[in-house]
Amino acid sequence: MPPNADSRQAVCAMDKGRRIISLWFVLLLLAAALSCSFVFTTPVRAQGLGSEKGLRASDVGEGSLLLRTQQTDLFIPAPVLKTNVELKVTGFIVRATVRQRFQNQSPEWAEGIYVFPLPEEAAVDHLRMRIGERMVEGIIKERAEAKKAYEAAKAEGMRASLVEQERPNIFTTSVANIGPGEEIVVEIEYQQTLAYDQGQFRLRFPMVVGPRYIPGSPIEEHSKGYGWAKDTDQVPDASRITPPVEYPGKGPINPVTLKVDLAPGFPLAKLESAYHKIKVTPEHNGRYSVALEEGTVPANRDFELMWQPEAGKAPTAAVFTEQKDGELFALFMVLPPALSVLEQHRVPRETVFVIDTSGSMHGASIEQAKAAVRLALSRLRPEDSFNIIQFNSVTHALFSHAVPVTRENFEKAVRYVDHLTAQGGTEMLPALHLALNGVEKAGRLRQIIFLTDGAVGNEDQLFATIRQRLGDSRLFTIGIGSAPHSHFMRKAAEFGRGSFTYIGSTTEVQEKMDVLFRKLEHPALTDAKLDFGSASEPEMLPSRIPDLYLGEPLLVALKASALPNQVVFEGRFGQTPWRQALSLRDPENREGMAIYWARQKISSLIDKQQSAPEDEAIRQAVIQVAIKHHLVSRYTSLVAVDLTPARPADKNLQSHGMKTNLPEGWDYTAVFGLPQGATPAQLQILLGLLTLLLAGLIYRLRGFGRGVQQDGAPSRGGWQRT
Repeated sequence: MPPNADSRQAVCAMDKGRRIISLWFVLLLLAAALSCSFVFTTPVRAQGLGSEKGLRASDVGEGSLLLRTQQTDLFIPAPVLKTNVELKVTGFIVRATVRQRFQNQSPEWAEGIYVFPLPEEAAVDHLRMRIGERMVEGIIKERAEAKKAYEAAKAEGMRASLVEQERPNIFTTSVANIGPGEEIVVEIEYQQTLAYDQGQFRLRFPMVVGPRYIPGSPIEEHSKGYGWAKDTDQVPDASRITPPVEYPGKGPINPVTLKVDLAPGFPLAKLESAYHKIKVTPEHNGRYSVALEEGTVPANRDFELMWQPEAGKAPTAAVFTEQKDGELFALFMVLPPALSVLEQHRVPRETVFVIDTSGSMHGASIEQAKAAVRLALSRLRPEDSFNIIQFNSVTHALFSHAVPVTRENFEKAVRYVDHLTAQGGTEMLPALHLALNGVEKAGRLRQIIFLTDGAVGNEDQLFATIRQRLGDSRLFTIGIGSAPHSHFMRKAAEFGRGSFTYIGSTTEVQEKMDVLFRKLEHPALTDAKLDFGSASEPEMLPSRIPDLYLGEPLLVALKASALPNQVVFEGRFGQTPWRQALSLRDPENREGMAIYWARQKISSLIDKQQSAPEDEAIRQAVIQVAIKHHLVSRYTSLVAVDLTPARPADKNLQSHGMKTNLPEGWDYTAVFGLPQGATPAQLQILLGLLTLLLAGLIYRLRGFGRGVQQDGAPSRGGWQRT
């Protein structure tokens, strides 16, 4: 052994000992952090706790929803939620009734707060609250005023309910003073129009608000809602759009029943549901009764019903009108014909694929996205160019710029896609900046295909970026998974002058991508306008007709004193002009046209806030339209109050953020990490494992102490290696 080897050996061993001790302390801190997380991460807030009534965790079965009290190991059952949905379809119009049943199974008075989705085009116009045989009708008020009325009723022990809009497709129902063992039913009504594309009608009912990625720094002040996320400087209402999520291992919650009364107005060639088994019963007069085959399903994925007219029976134009309060409202649909005769020389394309690889895409969603991109790559032609961008917590591009479609580049792209994995956050803004670089080449059509579940909370920031940086590009969004953020996806495509496609299953990739590619490969109808002749110009929504792609209809809402006998719809496919006259004689009268116009008016006003945020004139205009037409909006809410006090003054009120399911196919650990609200048994097992690990380390440290002699020479059995 060389000189000083003993001393070097001792120093090395001591250094290893210090590292082991440091690791020991890290593990202790980890154990403490995990203990705290299991105690404090349950996403439920309670008020007035301190009652000694309650249950032990061992007294209830798996799947029970419990609220922790201030007494150790003592819980009370949280309210149970059940939902009944009835959808009545007449032609293009859907009238929906959603009944939310709040059941209080605890011995305490309860308040339930439930964050839930509705279609992004839903015009919510009625609220009713049923307590036993009594029915209380809701009224529309400015949002702050409605909230004040609800809080006052809650404090005075009155039963009350409040429906607020958080996003165009996210709403909150609050129900105060549900007595022990009592059920209160909140009934919400809304109206929407059907989606129509490629000769098919689609009715979609969302069932769950998926967890959203919340960027920004937390705001120190008290959060506004009961969600799992804190409010941030970029998403100041994050706590209101992130409802607490039940750990999937505890079983599904929030059962839903759903029925559809379908009167399509024409014979059908196809009627099916892609994601749920249904039972179809033909009725008289060409109607159909549709129900869930299983009776009830958990609220964990969107329901979609599709029907297709028999050949030659699909409508090419329709006009509906309604007279209300001395004003005439109209809705008309025009479907431009298939334009194979107008095929032009194909313009080379630069296609940029942007793929969301964040944690929420883990599992089936990322496989759907990868399959879609592989199919898209195979459709590119030699004269095209392309690039692939992926994003999660960071953004990465396969190439520094769009490259030609060579065999080498194609094979490299396929390998790149095959190795994509889903993890991390959803930092979408850098990916949008990279894709929307504002560089277009003459003679080349630039198209961006954006594949994501849209699980973000900073929608307004992203919309503003699209509008500012789009240039001559076109943005096409593909919603992936069982519960995509469809409002964000559809609006992003609208601002991007593209279209929105929804893929909810890997079995749909081929069909849905074929439809999208037919749009991408055909010229869009641009420079579209409506000519009303000598008649006075009505108020038209949308005020500027967007680009229309193959198989897409034009839907226009009008408000006017009178309509002309006909209107001319014209535009241009590439360099080829197109023109169609639409007769407005003897239109069909139908209720709901005024509501449809009002919903579009509110949407157009809110869109203007992208360039003029918090504009008081816009806010007042929204309030005026919403109150006149009795609609819930960003600035108005529906509130119902039963004026009879119910809760005794000496009884406390427990407030519950109602839990939701994780969307079907999502991975809880990929989104949240370790499960929240673990049972004491799970916690004890984890801490037990940590204790065993620490004991092993301590044993090794004791061995290290015996293995090094006082003179620094290692003895047998000690740490010999340096």
